Amino acid sequence: MLMTTKCFLLKIYLLIGLSILSNSAFAQIITAARKQFVLKNDWQFAKDEADKGAEAIPSNLWKAVDIPHTWNATDVMDDEAGYYRGIGLYKKTILANPSWKDKQVWLCFDGVNQEAEIYLNSEKIGKHIGGYTGFKINLSPYLRYAKDQTNTLVIKVNNRHNKDVPPLSADFTFYGGIYRDVYLQILAPLHFDDAIFGSTGLLVSTPTVSHVKSTVHIKGTIANRSGMLKPINVITKIFDEEGTVVSKVSTALRLSAQEDSCAFEQLSSPIVKPNLWTPERPYRYKAITTIVDQDGHTIDQLVNTVGFRWFSFDPDRGFYLNGKPYKLIGASRHQDYKGLGNAVPDVLQVHDLQLLKDMGGNFLRIAHYPQSPAILRACDSLGILASVEIPIVNEITTSKAFFSNSLFMQQEMIRQNFNHPSVIIWGYMNEVLLRPHFIKDKQQQETYFKEIKKLAQALEDLTRKEDTSRYTMIANHGNFDLYHRVGLTAIPMLVGWNLYPGWYGGAISAFGTQLDNIHKKLPNKPLMVTEYGADADERVHSFSPERFDKSVEYALMYHQGYIHDFMRRPFVAGVAAWNLADFNSESREESMPHINTKGLLTWDRKPKNTYFLYQAYFRKDPYVKIGTGMWAGRAGVALKDKPYSMQPLMVFSNADTVELFLNGTNLGKMGVQQRCATWAVPFVNGANRLQAVAYLGNEKRVIDEDMINFTLVPHPLRQSDVAFTGLNISVGDNRYLRDAVGTTWIPDQAYIAGSWGAVGGTDFRLKNSSQKNLGADKNIRGTDDDPIFQTQRVGLTAYQLDVAPGTYELTLCFAELLGGADEEDLPYNLGSKQQKKTQVKVRIFDVVVNGCLFLENFNITKQYGAAVAIKKKTTVTVTDQHGIRIAFKAKVGEAVLNGLQLRML
Repeated sequence: MLMTTKCFLLKIYLLIGLSILSNSAFAQIITAARKQFVLKNDWQFAKDEADKGAEAIPSNLWKAVDIPHTWNATDVMDDEAGYYRGIGLYKKTILANPSWKDKQVWLCFDGVNQEAEIYLNSEKIGKHIGGYTGFKINLSPYLRYAKDQTNTLVIKVNNRHNKDVPPLSADFTFYGGIYRDVYLQILAPLHFDDAIFGSTGLLVSTPTVSHVKSTVHIKGTIANRSGMLKPINVITKIFDEEGTVVSKVSTALRLSAQEDSCAFEQLSSPIVKPNLWTPERPYRYKAITTIVDQDGHTIDQLVNTVGFRWFSFDPDRGFYLNGKPYKLIGASRHQDYKGLGNAVPDVLQVHDLQLLKDMGGNFLRIAHYPQSPAILRACDSLGILASVEIPIVNEITTSKAFFSNSLFMQQEMIRQNFNHPSVIIWGYMNEVLLRPHFIKDKQQQETYFKEIKKLAQALEDLTRKEDTSRYTMIANHGNFDLYHRVGLTAIPMLVGWNLYPGWYGGAISAFGTQLDNIHKKLPNKPLMVTEYGADADERVHSFSPERFDKSVEYALMYHQGYIHDFMRRPFVAGVAAWNLADFNSESREESMPHINTKGLLTWDRKPKNTYFLYQAYFRKDPYVKIGTGMWAGRAGVALKDKPYSMQPLMVFSNADTVELFLNGTNLGKMGVQQRCATWAVPFVNGANRLQAVAYLGNEKRVIDEDMINFTLVPHPLRQSDVAFTGLNISVGDNRYLRDAVGTTWIPDQAYIAGSWGAVGGTDFRLKNSSQKNLGADKNIRGTDDDPIFQTQRVGLTAYQLDVAPGTYELTLCFAELLGGADEEDLPYNLGSKQQKKTQVKVRIFDVVVNGCLFLENFNITKQYGAAVAIKKKTTVTVTDQHGIRIAFKAKVGEAVLNGLQLRML
């Protein structure tokens, strides 16, 4: 877990080598006393859907893979519902070095999802339940060392739904595989050990911390798996960042032969005037704990990070670190990454933490499960405070096995992550009443609620026994009365609230009122906002944003309102935006199917405007940033008789005033309001070079500047205004959409004489939906440009395009948005569980283009089915001044149109 000062000063995500980043949970730094080998290459993988075992899999079905690996990296993104949840087998040949014979050889896993069985030479030697904590298996009794013998290692991994293993359901994907690193550890027979819970065997804490003096407490276990009595000394030295020993303690022990667990404790002498660990200066000492024999030879050694800090939560005044008030500002995080699933290299994971730090964040909610050991190491080095939790999400099973598995996961999580100064909170439930069982049997439901409370209390008691220095937390969704009645608000030391007014329901302004009500009803309990967010599909933009339109602009309004409300309430100890980055949730069917787009960053970690907003609010250095950089290739409607399109542009800054220039022309200065200034910019056809200059105070001092290039294609409002190049119209939509090839589709409009637009009809809106969102949340099969096909004009009689004479390619886009299989409301909708019945719609219509029949008796559902992207192309030659008229003649039901493209040939 140690990173040297030199390593900390480097740009972590670019310059720290994998040799440092890949230190496992089982040995923070590998010294000469212990050896460690990463088992990355030369694995074979095969699915075993019939559960027949490795011997039954034909050789041609095994494929070469590297670890980390998941078998769900691609099937979670296809158009087929569901993904493979079952058994995967991993196989590897190991040559045992004869020098290992007198050693202890351990096979260590940082994470396998979610059940694992380990076989060596066809013999089952161990198992593990739970996909998000590490574990290790002793290979020593089973290895073959003869020159003509090899060892065949087989790992059977299963990510099936198991009612006894949390999580049972959640708004994230349960990827299968050996998705974190695997190691061989070669240890002396006598060594630090915690074989049961997968930790190093050392727990490091700081029982006394102040500006005046601090102490370090070491609690450990040692195993002696040799056949001899062993007198030893355990020596701990505390080093500062300059390498000076500031404290030393030694303990003499005598371990009996084959003694599995010898416990010891040490307390250092006081470190006078310690350097404290803070987000601004995360000063880290290191504790080197060494086992030496009577002759002074090193037998085993571990290095741990030590950060001296103390903290507290106050129900009225919030969070304090080292006696000073801090507002915890940050985000929650899921571990997956575009194209990789959850098998993400540590260098990319650490990059996430650097992005959080660069945002001005000082807090990370590691949700909803323990993540790679690299994450907390980065938190320690970057000065990011953290909470960690086990994956009890939405619901529980009232079985003894679920109960015991939950407690074991909690204990694993604490033991494996105990030594990180960044950790301040242990969590253990998230929205556990979101999907209450036995809705139709209230008596049985009350029994179920009592079982949840019983489990929560057991986890609370266990956590406080394991660690007296950190706080405990449950994260609840916004149904305060239910959680309070069941008793879950009384059990943990902190209560986290996942609040979404202005998204899943209500108005943005209701957020502050909800905070006040919670504080009033629970005045003696510290409060965290553990989730809040709005979908922001980075391809979707709106100049008139509305709830659930998935536009970046609505999400920006949402976050501005939330930041305003939580910053002015000192009783809100901290907040974690949902989410740091977009993440995979295979069951979602929205503008970007299978992706939760509430991230401040995209799935591949590109910043959205919401990320720039947080930088403007929370970075301490001067800052200015021109927004919507990912929408650099724009399109828009030109003003009458003008060769440009007037569009709003946002600039984010912590300055007082910002001045904007377009292609060298001064567009004026704007005062910054809520860390944002907005200009109406006359984007010209082609290149648009924008420069923003930020000024501070009465001195008008330049403190920062930003520059960006945009291109824009202005579509003529009337044919005579600007030379026509083509049109891309998202019909039934008021948003701008960027498609997979970078083309921007512009909003629809009612027909304007001399221009273009729809004649008749209405925009499709979902009925009987709490969201009332524009279009339909359906995965449109056969396209990556779902938003274009998720909206439509219903009941239109024509679409008129007043274009000049010439030859054109016309493409009409269709998709049936009603019908298909019955759907179940998903947990993330934060409503009661119910079956959504499909509305089967029969529609048959003709499409006639300039008097010529183009589509006859067009029946989308019969010919293609529901939620399928359809494109129909034709060539049209215009010889007069009447342009192109597309007539829709309904025979059964109403005609529809989802999109239209026109280009001159």
